Amino acid sequence: MNTTPHIISDTATLRQALARLNELSGKAMTLFVVDASGRLAGTLTDGDVRRALLGDAALDDSVCLAMNRNFRKVGTQPDPAMLRSYRQSGISLVPVVDDSGHPIDAIDLCHHRTRLPLRALLMAGGKGERLRPATLNCPKPLLKIEGKAIIDYNVEALAACGITDITVATGYLAEQLEEHFATPVAGVDVATVRERTPLGTIGAATLLEADSRHTLVMNSDLLTTLSFEDMYIAHTAAGNAATVAVIPYQVSVPFAVLTTDASKPHRVNAIEEKPSFSYWANAGIYIFSPETLALLHPGERTDATDLLQRAIDLGMPVGYHVVEGTWIDVGSPGDFRQASDLMRHFNNMNKSF
Repeated sequence: MNTTPHIISDTATLRQALARLNELSGKAMTLFVVDASGRLAGTLTDGDVRRALLGDAALDDSVCLAMNRNFRKVGTQPDPAMLRSYRQSGISLVPVVDDSGHPIDAIDLCHHRTRLPLRALLMAGGKGERLRPATLNCPKPLLKIEGKAIIDYNVEALAACGITDITVATGYLAEQLEEHFATPVAGVDVATVRERTPLGTIGAATLLEADSRHTLVMNSDLLTTLSFEDMYIAHTAAGNAATVAVIPYQVSVPFAVLTTDASKPHRVNAIEEKPSFSYWANAGIYIFSPETLALLHPGERTDATDLLQRAIDLGMPVGYHVVEGTWIDVGSPGDFRQASDLMRHFNNMNKSF
């Protein structure tokens, strides 16, 4: 973001600071106080000025009397766990400083929950056959729910986490997706890569340039409230080579099930009436390390589950992260209706506040 409106010299007065804060009305009302060399010396809010004036400071006194010298800051590669703690403490604007202590950027935690050091790949090459005839002339990710393309909900969620390097892998009706992303979505210039032949649910990652960052990969036809922040922090804390988001899935057997022993033919050890079994099911959202993506072979059709199994077979740590909240795979007419009803309810709730 442009930090210029937030910069003020340590030679300024409290009167000048109040005028500058007034100009920030409607934005994050925090000033960054810099010394003669441009290094960050403190932060100043209207609350800081008010407390100084109540403590007998005068309007023409220096801002140094009121500024917070124990301010929170981050470096050029901010730690998401630290940003989360700042946000939870009610801090709205966090200065980003270079190695010399000069403010070069700021993170507005009112507009972006965090700034995750991830790039993202959205898979949008499928034909959406279960949603025909709606997808005969429109790729499923561009079907609109409450006036917005399904894929745009995901782009907005990624952008809200500070992820701005977003690529969409296209295939079926690729031209429409390329045209859609010719203009920014949620302030992000979204790139596209086209699969000339089907590459599975992860093979398109080979169309991206090699990168030292971890990559978030997800199906573009999902609607979810999954916290990408929580998933990334858990992924890095565990030192995982890959983390897969999961949802609980229950299977109910409508019959009595027998427990038998192969060593004793035709012997029944126990019987259970209509049992249920719970599993963790793949939610179609992953974080992969560069080393894991390096296991892919260009041009080879590979599903994400195949890549996960390769990593497991090599002894690489693969973890899972439980989706808390909403998760809908918009794959059938019933799913589409459910997603539409959910977003309509959500929008109506927002209008009531």
